[in-house]
Amino acid sequence: MLDTAQIQEEDAAHWKRINKRKGLEVPEPLFTTLDALDTLRYFGDFAEYGKPVHLNDQLLVTFRDAGHILGASFLEIDVANEKRIVFSGDLGNRNKPIIRDPQYPQKANICIVEGTYADRTHKDIDTSVRELHDAVRDTCKRGGNVLIPSFAIERTQDMLFYLGLMYYKKQLPSCRVFLDSPMAISVNEIMRRHPECFDEETAQLLASNHDPFSFPGLQLTKTPDQSRKINSIESQAIIIAGSGMCTGGRIKHHLKHNIWRKEASIVFVGYQAEGTLGRNIVDGNKVVKIFDESYRVRAKVYTIGGFSAHADRTILLDWLKHCETPQHLFLVHGEDRALSSFEEEIKTQNIAKAIHIPTLHQRFSL
Repeated sequence: MLDTAQIQEEDAAHWKRINKRKGLEVPEPLFTTLDALDTLRYFGDFAEYGKPVHLNDQLLVTFRDAGHILGASFLEIDVANEKRIVFSGDLGNRNKPIIRDPQYPQKANICIVEGTYADRTHKDIDTSVRELHDAVRDTCKRGGNVLIPSFAIERTQDMLFYLGLMYYKKQLPSCRVFLDSPMAISVNEIMRRHPECFDEETAQLLASNHDPFSFPGLQLTKTPDQSRKINSIESQAIIIAGSGMCTGGRIKHHLKHNIWRKEASIVFVGYQAEGTLGRNIVDGNKVVKIFDESYRVRAKVYTIGGFSAHADRTILLDWLKHCETPQHLFLVHGEDRALSSFEEEIKTQNIAKAIHIPTLHQRFSL
């Protein structure tokens, strides 16, 4: 919420300068940093993984590690000791750095599961790391900058982890690396405070005083002025900035200064939803709009799928089998073609008795 408020405030300031010259009004931010801070007093107690929480005498909720981002959970909801509902939320990938792999659910009567990548299998992580290395190396050889639109939570930390490994293995070309995201910088600090959520490899790094989120040469840019100075750099820079789908935030300003340069590269390391600027670039649009101005896409575009924090088809099917043939299975959080493809595979493997792909506002009696 704090990050969203800051982005809205920065965008409002940007448009205020432009619209003032045009004599136009600028809408106020939907909410501000102070509004976000004011909500924190409404947060209650904290839950722990594996420790049941009694909501009332009929409902018992248990949080399990979803392996998606720090603290992500799927829910097991026991209703009056008669039925169990499992809600996956965002379910994590496996064999990723930093975060543990997702836990398995217990037997369930009803299951609601996400299907972001239900129609495909991710590349293995080693291949993805090599692709990232090749993209950085080739861009530096061309004399351009590497832009990495990245989600501030989890994906940015993965990028820092792997870029750090490249640095210490002397595989990183001579370049400057910028983390241009106030939220991601804050998340780094939050993650350092919660080693109990890390996998064994990352926990060992921290125990040996090796910071997995930093390396020599990494520059953290918190203020808008620091961010704007990056735009004067024409080559040999890796810029990690949000938002991950290029819908707002500082990455749009960096795209504005680099997307038209054939020596530059844009490396997508996360899901790009339909209708977003990131999806338009990934789909190969030759011209895109940034801040209501048209820009020709001349930068080289890389899409590296193995870094995804979401489970792929193979992981989802394996995870669902632990629900032991639920009576009702709901497929959500995915594009129509992905969910339809997933439904057919579930029917083939007889993983659930009844499968539903709900539409907006649709209701079910169970």
